[in-house]
Amino acid sequence: MAHDTAILAAAGLTLAAAAFLLSAIFGLLARRYALRLGFLDRPGGHKGHKAPVPLGGGVAIWLSILLVIGAGGLCAFLARDFLPDALARHASGALGTTGELLRILGLATVIMAMGLIDDRVNLKWQIRLGIQVLCATLLAASGVRVTLFWPFTHPLLGGAVTVLWIVGLTNSFNMLDNMDGLAASVGLIAALLFGGAQAAVGSLFPPAVLLTVVGALAGFLVHNHAPARLYMGDAGSNFLGFLLGAMTVVGTYHVSAVDSPYGVLAPLLVMAVPLYDTTSVILIRLREGRSPFEGDQRHLSHRLVARGLTRPQAVWTIDLITLAGGLGALLLHRLDARGAVVVVAQTVSLLGVVAILELAQGRAEER
Repeated sequence: MAHDTAILAAAGLTLAAAAFLLSAIFGLLARRYALRLGFLDRPGGHKGHKAPVPLGGGVAIWLSILLVIGAGGLCAFLARDFLPDALARHASGALGTTGELLRILGLATVIMAMGLIDDRVNLKWQIRLGIQVLCATLLAASGVRVTLFWPFTHPLLGGAVTVLWIVGLTNSFNMLDNMDGLAASVGLIAALLFGGAQAAVGSLFPPAVLLTVVGALAGFLVHNHAPARLYMGDAGSNFLGFLLGAMTVVGTYHVSAVDSPYGVLAPLLVMAVPLYDTTSVILIRLREGRSPFEGDQRHLSHRLVARGLTRPQAVWTIDLITLAGGLGALLLHRLDARGAVVVVAQTVSLLGVVAILELAQGRAEER
């Protein structure tokens, strides 16, 4: 058993390493050709950078993930007889998820293409939201939807929750992409935590995909850490949010009698920080009488910088909050109701402390 676990872990790390190398290489190519083609994110408006920065990092992330997952699928199909027993016995199961995975990646690609167009021509928010809702609805209609507990076992209600969740996360990561390294590092931590939570209940398909995402984001961060030499743009942030939203929906939360049903709360813990950032920004904009889709510098990262942190310190702070709030997801599958309440309360309390400190500092500045 330990030997099989080691082989599965090595296979997962291989996927992550391959995605890392490809993403780092594609990122270098994106920097070179985006500069030549004038595909740049130029300063101005609510943007904080001082000089034009190449776009195209989202394409590098997308292409790396597709190539690695595609190569893994071909290996499972064509070279099954040459694989170690620990992998070969799961090859049929992996191939059985092909249709579902193709639907997810295909619709995520549509979202990426929409973001790529938006990077060039600034699509209206109604068009962006409409395409996001359409893609999420198609995914839910195809069978990829939440089936938690009554009444969410009903297809229509489960489908509505699925659409709301995926569209919400897509926009959350788009909003989170406002500072060097932020969206990629939060996405990396979230993918790693959720992949770990899924592996803990014996699931293999979501962890394999999520480890590929981890590797691709790590490779992109080679170019995106402060000071960034490459941005993922709306193409990358929309793709990342949609893909993570879909993967948290298809995840297996309990697979045996010994696993707790409260594992269904794992996505909420892992994604707590992006959801907090999005909710707080929307409330601020509505309170000020502005559109929730109007860009500004009122995000959590910007508010931390306004409190005296440097931009890298703000990113590290949000990364640590994401990690601290999401670690409980690794334990939920073993907890009873009281244990699950404690873990959820811990994450809520952590975000509450952040909110109180923000509010207290704001009042001090007013005085």
